[in-house]
Amino acid sequence: APELPEHPDYPRILAAFNESTGPLRAKDVCQALDHALLPKNIEGTRAKLKRLVKLGILTEADTGCFARQQ
Repeated sequence: APELPEHPDYPRILAAFNESTGPLRAKDVCQALDHALLPKNIEGTRAKLKRLVKLGILTEADTGCFARQQ
């Protein structure tokens, strides 16, 4: 499996996807991490999700909708 980047949020992001039945948006993941829903937090979370897509851990199903790579 690809190595997760060094940051405490990454394992928690994956946990949110493991508990979810469908795709998640950056805002949903932000809520799952208990981050305030501020634009900078949502953008930061989106950047982390995009990084996980690059690593082949997540896929971006629709624009802004992320899911676990099957």
